[in-house]
Amino acid sequence: MTYYIKADQFFYAYETKKGGFLEITDGKFGEWTEEAPAGADILDYSGQSIAPGLVETHIHGFGGADAQDAEVEGIMGTMSEGLLSAGVTSFLPSPLTDDHEGLKAVCTVVGEHYQETRGAKVRGIFFEGPFFTEEKKGAQNPKYMRDAKMWELEDWQEAAHGMLKKIGLAPERDGSEDFIRKATESGVVIALGHSNATYKQAVAGVQAGASVWVHTFNGMSGMTHQEPGMVGAILNTPNTYAELICDGHHVRPEAAEIVMKMKGADHVVLITDSMRAAGLPDGPYMLGEYEVEVRDGAAWLPTGRPAASILTLKTAVKNVIDWGIATPAEAIMMASLTPAKSVNIDDVCGQIKPGLSADFIVLDNDFDLVATYLDGEKRYEA
Repeated sequence: MTYYIKADQFFYAYETKKGGFLEITDGKFGEWTEEAPAGADILDYSGQSIAPGLVETHIHGFGGADAQDAEVEGIMGTMSEGLLSAGVTSFLPSPLTDDHEGLKAVCTVVGEHYQETRGAKVRGIFFEGPFFTEEKKGAQNPKYMRDAKMWELEDWQEAAHGMLKKIGLAPERDGSEDFIRKATESGVVIALGHSNATYKQAVAGVQAGASVWVHTFNGMSGMTHQEPGMVGAILNTPNTYAELICDGHHVRPEAAEIVMKMKGADHVVLITDSMRAAGLPDGPYMLGEYEVEVRDGAAWLPTGRPAASILTLKTAVKNVIDWGIATPAEAIMMASLTPAKSVNIDDVCGQIKPGLSADFIVLDNDFDLVATYLDGEKRYEA
């Protein structure tokens, strides 16, 4: 089956095509053309924009479900379906720091059931932990934090059937550089974060192969003129990817703008870091083993510090546009192609490209979500 989408603009990877028509054939993207063939079926989104489906590479939960629960229905059902309302068509469920068996349970569920999603597609797993440091524990339980060991990674990866894509790590922990080298050689992306590392230690992690920074500014050593720390390393390693939580609580718009100017839209990854309360009313919720309070658009620990978030990726895109720190094309890139590239899945998602699955979103002139499509079929309408 073939049809053509008519829209005001189409956000491609490195250009925005104005007007015209985008071919969709058998659930795959085809070519963009200025005119549709005579008699073609037309899906008319005149006055609106077409963008690739958003890619969420750091998300704990949504709609009451959490990756930590290691439940098929929660990940492949509740999270997968719910994320369509956020414009997300691909995601990496992301458990927190836990013991070996707790994390292995998540690997087993995803590895054996990832093809059973009812909505957004599971493209892998991100472990936000357990190889972090207590000094920057955030909302994670330090009793599970430990030095990185390859035997753990190998056991998890076997259970995950190769779906473990990214692991977080504090580079100052013993044995980190050796682990980073071996893990990256095996195809796993290493993300540095929840760390009190010096600038020198952070850069050494990058030189060993780490390529992503976990939620920039949050849970890491800051930058001073005497010790640039993790933040300084982020700004001074141009080929690495910086995650950002752009909810207005975790990071001020001005701070986010500095990172975007230094790194560019092709190396900034918009994430939500959202917990199970995302998409639900205010109130008390559990984040791992900790109770948090959701109010005023964020999740809070009893200490008054932010814990994960209730942000959606469509809102993150709109925020950076509304704050005036990114163009629409840059905002969309930071929530689609760049996250996909950061975990090496841009060959299957994150861009409008002939032959890829037609996972896309429709946006109005205010960049609010109108509809979400999977494999060329409408699966959500606002």
